[in-house]
Amino acid sequence: MRLVRDLVVRKPIGAVGGVIVLALLAVAIFADRVAPYHFNETSLLDALKPPSGAHWFGTDELGRDVYSRVVYGAQISMTVGMVATTLSVLLGAALGVVSGYFGRTLDLVVQRLVDAWLAFPGLVMVIVLLVLMGPGLGSVIVALGLSQAFPQSRIIRSATLVVREHAYIEASRAGGASHGRVLLRHVLPNVVAPIIVSASTYVSFVILVEAAISFLGYGVPPPRPSWGGMLSATGRSYMVRAPWLSIFPGLALTLAVFAFNVLGDALRDLLDPRLRAA
Repeated sequence: MRLVRDLVVRKPIGAVGGVIVLALLAVAIFADRVAPYHFNETSLLDALKPPSGAHWFGTDELGRDVYSRVVYGAQISMTVGMVATTLSVLLGAALGVVSGYFGRTLDLVVQRLVDAWLAFPGLVMVIVLLVLMGPGLGSVIVALGLSQAFPQSRIIRSATLVVREHAYIEASRAGGASHGRVLLRHVLPNVVAPIIVSASTYVSFVILVEAAISFLGYGVPPPRPSWGGMLSATGRSYMVRAPWLSIFPGLALTLAVFAFNVLGDALRDLLDPRLRAA
């Protein structure tokens, strides 16, 4: 693919980020094979052991292998990051395209609703939604997807407003094309690039928010491991005595956020027409 070639040649750091993302996705998908132990397999005789050949990242207070828990934690972060971002992109694209294309009263009403939603801190809205829906992976995905749909709709609406003024849109309308046909055949294909860029940059943010709500105790309930939950539970309690309990989940979270950020920046530079021309 041309995009992959341009990514490797023109944006090598972004390509490195893409490789890391693919590696994290592979680890998440094949966690059962990558992890040497089950994430909840305990052995009190091996409690709080430092990193060694038997336990690469050490063990926690229950003797559970930290490396295995970090690997299984990738399932949570990657699943939430990818699925919640996809949900937010679909909702945000539908809201932004319809609002920007039709304009007038519909656009005014939708944008005021978006303003009202954005008036509240995003993390607070996520926690409110989780309290209403209850704990669980599905609730986390839906809460994060809904909370990020409105900010993304603003970006997609802006791109739609630009596309709507092009001459071929007027020509399609004059030719008798319905609004649905214009949206599907002309508007959506021309806002795909902003949608991809928006999605790639929001994945890292969603992963960070998931880690934050897990750290606060509103994420996926234990014993299922998540990187934010590992930092909160045993990481804080044994930070001095067993620092590896905080170091390795923190490094995994940092690596994931870094990879998605540099990949998103590279895709933005390659897909944005203004930056590409520059």
